[in-house]
Amino acid sequence: MNFETGNLYHIYSQGNNRQQLFFSRENYLFFLKKIKKHILPHADILAWCLMPNHFHLMIYVHTIEIPVDSEGVTPSDALTKVRTINESVGNHYRDSLSPREAISKNRTLNDSIGYLIRSFTQAINKQEKRTGSLFKAHTKAECLTKIQGITPSFFGSQINVRIPEKEYPQVCFNYIHQNPVKASLVKRPEEWEFSSYRDYYGFRNGKLINRARAAEFELINNG
Repeated sequence: MNFETGNLYHIYSQGNNRQQLFFSRENYLFFLKKIKKHILPHADILAWCLMPNHFHLMIYVHTIEIPVDSEGVTPSDALTKVRTINESVGNHYRDSLSPREAISKNRTLNDSIGYLIRSFTQAINKQEKRTGSLFKAHTKAECLTKIQGITPSFFGSQINVRIPEKEYPQVCFNYIHQNPVKASLVKRPEEWEFSSYRDYYGFRNGKLINRARAAEFELINNG
């Protein structure tokens, strides 16, 4: 995934073979904690939605690479860490961890997304007494502010509407919040606990989203 600072991105992924990702309310909350830990150092979150077998994030990237504290971590320690994690999540392309990531003094946004996926996979595998990959092989990230005439797609289905490029962030913002309704999980978006819709429209005062950044892109009043 290629990220550039100062741009909006829609990040999404689903369970391997569309399998279930979240098995309890605690699993959803745990994933949100992982988002806060791994994504917020790189980006502002403008919208999010966790579904039973996939998730959506809309982010504004402000930092591609962050320093990490690797003091005292030897190459041997790093390899042990790699083996432990990879045995838990399986030798899957994206869920596995490289020695470079384990000992690097800097972490890219791509690295952090990988840590988010792997750490959650580890926890669910332990909980469900399973092994192997939990997510599909490739997490998707589509730029919403530099699309250059390309229509953004969600899980391979393009948004078949003719709109100016500047309106794509609004389309994505609305799409993310309407996802539970389109999936017939609820009748109204505010009924779904695990999205940022409640935070924007007075049903909850969540701290994960950056309302000021959303306002810069004129997303809030039109959602």
